[in-house]
Amino acid sequence: MLKFYGYKKCSTCRKAEKALETAGVSYGFADITETPPSKMELKKILEQSGLPLRKLFNTSGEQYKLLGIKDKIGSMTDAAAFDLLAGNGRLIKRPLVTDGKSATVGFDEVLFGRTWSKRR
Repeated sequence: MLKFYGYKKCSTCRKAEKALETAGVSYGFADITETPPSKMELKKILEQSGLPLRKLFNTSGEQYKLLGIKDKIGSMTDAAAFDLLAGNGRLIKRPLVTDGKSATVGFDEVLFGRTWSKRR
């Protein structure tokens, strides 16, 4: 079963959930703001997604701007980045979806559908 890290008030997360439901894909929901993924889970999701670490950050989020991460990310170690992300789910780009083998970060309708629609 898929694990879906999202936020119910996020319109992008709602679109992604609707896409999964329309495709008949079952998933477990975790509120990313209350129970963000652990550092180990984030590392695994990053590896599965094939994206660079900076793509895990919600660059349009209030917390990202408030903490001035844009100015710090270039000199931040991976360990520091994972500490920040695991400690504050509002910093994480959402939704994060994983089945333990593959992962998607954010909602690109084509990629999302191609990755998850076949998982009934």
